[in-house]
Amino acid sequence: MSRTVGKRNDLGWEIYPEGLAHFLKAYARYRLPILITENGPPVTRDEDRWTFIFLHLWQVARALSEGIPVVGYLHWSLLDNYEWAEGFRGRFGLVEVHYATQKRTVRESARRLADVIRRNEL
Repeated sequence: MSRTVGKRNDLGWEIYPEGLAHFLKAYARYRLPILITENGPPVTRDEDRWTFIFLHLWQVARALSEGIPVVGYLHWSLLDNYEWAEGFRGRFGLVEVHYATQKRTVRESARRLADVIRRNEL
């Protein structure tokens, strides 16, 4: 079975939220708690970051409604960071780092994610 490749992030990696759902369903057979770690996109446009987060959290919510034991979700990353293979090219952070000055700026996606967490709903 083939499928159309979806949107890609700034590093050319495919954005495929349904892949997370497939993994969660496959792993559920072990009946162990699942903690999702390092899930986040390297993107310049913050609206793309929020869309990524929302679509992946939607898949987590679906999994939870199906009884899959997801116990947590950790976004990658709090801050823009250095990636070994990509250097400083990927902007993963909920908080933007201005490397020349080290100034930090909270992105709108961080505020939106905080609101989802506070309300415990998408």
